[in-house]
Amino acid sequence: MPKHAATVWPGQPYPLGATWDGEGVNFALFSEHAERVELCLFDRRGRREIERIPMRRRTNQVWHCYLPEARPGLLYGYRVHGPYAPDDGHPFNPNKLLLDPYAKDIVGPVLWSDALFGYRIGSGAQDPVMDRRNSARGMPKCRVIDPAFTWGEDRPPRTPWHDTIIYELHVKGFTARHPEIAPSLRGTYAGLATAPAIDHLRYLGITAVELMPVHAFIDDRRLVEKGLRNYWGYNSIGFFAPDARYAASGYIGEFKTMVKTLHSAGIEVILDVVYNHTAEGNHLGPTLSLRGIDNASYYRLVSEDRRHYMDYTGCGNTLNMMHPRVLQLIMDSLRYWVLEMHVDGFRFDLASALARELHAVDRLGAFFDIIHQDPVLSQVKLIAEPWDLGEGGYQVGNFPIGWTEWNGRYRDAVRTYWKGDGGMLGELASRLTGSSDLYEHSGRRPYASINFVTCHDGYTLRDLVSYEHKHNEANLEENRDGENDNRSWNCGVEGRTQNRHIRALRDRQKRNLLATLLLSQGVPMLLAGDEIGRTQQGNNNAYCQDNELSWIDWESARQEHELLAFVRKLIRLRKHHPVFRRRCFFEGRIVNGSGAKDLTWLTSAGLEMTGDDWRRPDLRNLGLLLAGDGLIEEDPRGRPVRDDNLLLLLN
Repeated sequence: MPKHAATVWPGQPYPLGATWDGEGVNFALFSEHAERVELCLFDRRGRREIERIPMRRRTNQVWHCYLPEARPGLLYGYRVHGPYAPDDGHPFNPNKLLLDPYAKDIVGPVLWSDALFGYRIGSGAQDPVMDRRNSARGMPKCRVIDPAFTWGEDRPPRTPWHDTIIYELHVKGFTARHPEIAPSLRGTYAGLATAPAIDHLRYLGITAVELMPVHAFIDDRRLVEKGLRNYWGYNSIGFFAPDARYAASGYIGEFKTMVKTLHSAGIEVILDVVYNHTAEGNHLGPTLSLRGIDNASYYRLVSEDRRHYMDYTGCGNTLNMMHPRVLQLIMDSLRYWVLEMHVDGFRFDLASALARELHAVDRLGAFFDIIHQDPVLSQVKLIAEPWDLGEGGYQVGNFPIGWTEWNGRYRDAVRTYWKGDGGMLGELASRLTGSSDLYEHSGRRPYASINFVTCHDGYTLRDLVSYEHKHNEANLEENRDGENDNRSWNCGVEGRTQNRHIRALRDRQKRNLLATLLLSQGVPMLLAGDEIGRTQQGNNNAYCQDNELSWIDWESARQEHELLAFVRKLIRLRKHHPVFRRRCFFEGRIVNGSGAKDLTWLTSAGLEMTGDDWRRPDLRNLGLLLAGDGLIEEDPRGRPVRDDNLLLLLN
């Protein structure tokens, strides 16, 4: 074991993590059930453990010390001692090097071997034997950072929700094949900050990019052994560290530069964050961080069988949102990304899992309470994926004021209508007008609905009109993975075709779907590449495809210049007409003394819809007359907002 040679001072229990103060580094780690904690220091390459320092001070269950000689760039990890009692929820194993949950930078990949597991694989699931091999060689290392950065005049755009147009993209996939971006910058934060990338976003009229997960994550062993990768990144292991794979320079300042550059272009940055589970998986997973630090505090365990985890996520574990230190971890992470990294909002993956108190989803739970009273977090954009995989997890429409939601019912209704199914007019009407049935009762506005037809999870727009069945063979799961009910229509032929009539029909269907999305009340979200015909060849679950199947093909996209121009015109139309961006729900009555209803539903004959019309299952045509003088809104200077009368026809 390396000998302790560094000068060590007691340090402080706050802030958690490794903090450089200009003279030295304070280290602080929470563990309620640990008996002893060691700070492990490594050489510059992270290959050799050079010192192991006992953290002798413990305050309020936080272990801490201060190294006056330490500097930014230092690589470190922890070893945590405690009972090896898996049946009691305590699988402590000091042979396993552990990542700091508060690490601001994590470097190096996971090199998979059995040594990364806290138990001896093959020793028997009923009575697992402790694995005594040192895991340090195969583990990434935490790196102390100097947070200094020149933000200059950076200011958040603060685009109002009703004016927001979201573009969901993958940092790597967006630029990995872009011919106008330097090869060394493709697929990186720096690449996203280049002129060709930003010019495309500005040409469209995008106001916010929603980045798929950029928290440090790992590739599952089963994927690596198949030659695949966890491309999407919903496998977090560090909630403070931007994933180093996307940094051309290797340092976190690159992420800050990206944000600053996007802000200067008037584009907000929203992060897709995964706080519901970690990459450690179920009870048979590796020991990488929280499991080895304090498993019983950080994770939700089955009360009558504490070796096993409650799994509301489908990923093997669920973080314990009932523990104050877990809530603190998440809130500290969120504040860090806003205050230190200048991001503008968050999309919470499987947000229902975060809202569970004992078992049920509670929209008045501690998670929401803390965010609502926080002067920082309450002022940024908050988007919920309003479901998880547990009982009662589907919560579309049930999140509290201050939150927006991915509206899965919007996606389903629009897809089903344009697929040609009957009996959809009533449902479609609600979705086109902001989903008042979901959001008005709680005092929310139309912009609580994040409208989308496609997203990363499922078909691209082109594939939605080209495939009726998923084609996920490349995932090496015998096409068992991925959603079976896609509400898609291939227009007559499965997949690629040279039939010009089918191709024309598909093009028309793409325009129908895009026009519906961008002219609906609520906040539209586009999937990156849909505007230029991106395809995944029918794969509706490309989570493991870090290759050309997922990356945007910019060269082929040149053939889709008409579709690109069409999307741009739709966005310009939306921005020019406030009647498409209402801040209040329609009332269906005469307002402002104009003599016309704010919204009138019309049949194909131009007559106002009657109750009998709405009940006709064969009726598929619909008209919406939007009264521009029926707006009851004011501009920032208190002046009434008025617009033209606009007629939308769906046929």
